[in-house]
Amino acid sequence: MKPEFVPPAFEAEAFNCLHCRVYTRQHWYYLGGSSRVDGYGQVLSLPDGTFRVSRCEKCGAITIWREGRVVYPIGATVEPPSADLSPEIKADYNEAALIAKLSPRGAAAILRLALQKLCRLLGQPGNSINDDIKALVAAGLPTKVQQALDSVRVIGNDAVHPGVLDLTDDHDTVVRLFKLVNFICQKMITDPKEIDAMYGKLPQSKIEAIQKRDKKGN
Repeated sequence: MKPEFVPPAFEAEAFNCLHCRVYTRQHWYYLGGSSRVDGYGQVLSLPDGTFRVSRCEKCGAITIWREGRVVYPIGATVEPPSADLSPEIKADYNEAALIAKLSPRGAAAILRLALQKLCRLLGQPGNSINDDIKALVAAGLPTKVQQALDSVRVIGNDAVHPGVLDLTDDHDTVVRLFKLVNFICQKMITDPKEIDAMYGKLPQSKIEAIQKRDKKGN
């Protein structure tokens, strides 16, 4: 069973660290007053409490927050890509995570392209995500996934072509796309692989008995 990813939340006692990705306790600290130089060379004073720091109890790395939002490390506060995704899709996923805060439209375009590649990884032609998803649903993917993909304009009448920027994409759209990539991988790759692994650990005599039972059932 895939563990739940708890995204970082301001002043939360525990969440998945953005550095080591482990769910663990966080220690919070205040930073004193500070200053920075703006684009015109003027020194701007920042009041006490503008910045907070959370330190991971597991790895000791820090996350820096400003006014309740993560400013370091750069990248979306989303779950990591599934281990069963191909290296190419993982690279797309991680690139999208890196730019999601700065450019949700760019991240969404990359993730739609990653979904097209995932369809190919699952044995589909990859020419039409509509057709590919329909085939995957017939193969066991939950039908609700079609509705979810339609809502983020991956399939359906309002679908956006993979890799194309959509001016209406926002942070919420990107977060749902991240989840859908991992969810499809979980249902179509990870879960079957885990079941095959459990079946493969059965004694040969048990496997032969199951095969005989199944033949009788036919």
